[in-house]
Amino acid sequence: MSLVTQRMKDHAAVLEATMDLIPDIEKAGALFKEALASGHKILFCGNGGSAADSQHLAAEIVGRFQKERRPFPALALTVDTSILTAVGNDYGFDTVFARQVRALGEKGDILVGISTSGNSQNVLEAIEAAREKGLTVIGMTAYGGGKMKEACDICLSVPAKVTARAQEMHIMIGHILCEIAEEDM
Repeated sequence: MSLVTQRMKDHAAVLEATMDLIPDIEKAGALFKEALASGHKILFCGNGGSAADSQHLAAEIVGRFQKERRPFPALALTVDTSILTAVGNDYGFDTVFARQVRALGEKGDILVGISTSGNSQNVLEAIEAAREKGLTVIGMTAYGGGKMKEACDICLSVPAKVTARAQEMHIMIGHILCEIAEEDM
């Protein structure tokens, strides 16, 4: 079997197993829709590929996803290099997202923390800051959920042990959340 064929089969198997998350994805989508409809914002954070996913999904919410509609407020806490480097230098890398959540988050907003391990310290500290400020927390992780499983209101733990397969599901789930948020808006 070729590498391409095997990876496609791996992806399909993880997709099939991810179907078990449908009820939680629907709940998360309803939370997105409710927050955005009431004028609140979505904050995203993650590292590496999850940072890129954060930026991608924030852009879908601010711009548009499937249909023409008013812009919704969303921020990727991963993109301001001056904040990341200043906070990282002055307070440590573990605080780069938490500091922004404390500055920008408001009760009624949502924090989406993305970490395949579920154990990224800077994402966990952002979750803690979100809790202090009264934000709803949605996590996207891989198999098991790590520490985020217990820390989030909803933790979408993709049943994949391979990071790439989990990240493929994260972007699909993110797209679904954006599409739900746009329904009837």
